[in-house]
Amino acid sequence: MELLFNLLPVIFLLIDNGASGVDTYEVSVKEKDSVIFHTGVKTNQQEVIKWYIYDTRIAQITGDLSKICTDVQCNEGTERFRDRLKLDHQTGSLTIMNISNTDSGLYELKIISSTSTTDKIFNVTVTDVPAAELYEKKEGESVTLHSGVIRKPNDSMLWYFNEILITEITGDQRKICTDVQCDERFRDRLKLDHQTGSLTITNTRTTDDGLYKLQITFNNSSFSITTVKRVNVTVTDSGLSSSVPDSGLSSGVAAGIVVAVLLVAAVTAGVIYYRCRRYHPVPLNENNSG
Repeated sequence: MELLFNLLPVIFLLIDNGASGVDTYEVSVKEKDSVIFHTGVKTNQQEVIKWYIYDTRIAQITGDLSKICTDVQCNEGTERFRDRLKLDHQTGSLTIMNISNTDSGLYELKIISSTSTTDKIFNVTVTDVPAAELYEKKEGESVTLHSGVIRKPNDSMLWYFNEILITEITGDQRKICTDVQCDERFRDRLKLDHQTGSLTITNTRTTDDGLYKLQITFNNSSFSITTVKRVNVTVTDSGLSSSVPDSGLSSGVAAGIVVAVLLVAAVTAGVIYYRCRRYHPVPLNENNSG
């Protein structure tokens, strides 16, 4: 019963929104993602734009640009979003960075002008970050790092290797960046799927071993989400068994060493045999012993 009473305000709010025509958007993000809530307007400094989470005001911009506040400035003593909010002064759009589970909830936007008031509600659900995927390959093999999504024209995707940008695909196909344009390390060995953003590395090397990150930004008119997918790639030397330590010698050098050892052993055995043949011990005469 207590749970029911706790849910009633939310239920009534949603019912009221439906009746009054307030636009409500479902937003699902993962921990550490960033999200931008778009107002859909470009303020002419006459509108008042206010952002709330439930009944707590977290951001505001008024006609007087000196009256702009976010989080702590709007509510003294409230530090829920400290250093994680950005307010666009031109549009009033709100960005939440490095989002956490405690940021789940109903966000309300109010745009107040001299002639009307517009309301939007964003119902935000924050889920846990999935574990990094693991790919294990032998040197010389190809590996495809899957994005897991179908890219839309306005989406952007950036692949990083150990924090170095190696590929980029944006809404403008002409801005696709691969191979030499991004990093000499992967010259002529990268293939990017323009439909999914999945990345294929051909002829893998042990130097390709490491952490790959895919940064995806999903864009639409109401909100944008920037999320990161992590992939660990392990590339092993295909010429050696994992149970035999690498001596650092080529097969030719190793064979030469074996032959040399056998020759030394043969010569040593011959010398010992020759000396043994030349040595003739004189038997003792028992009659002359005393």
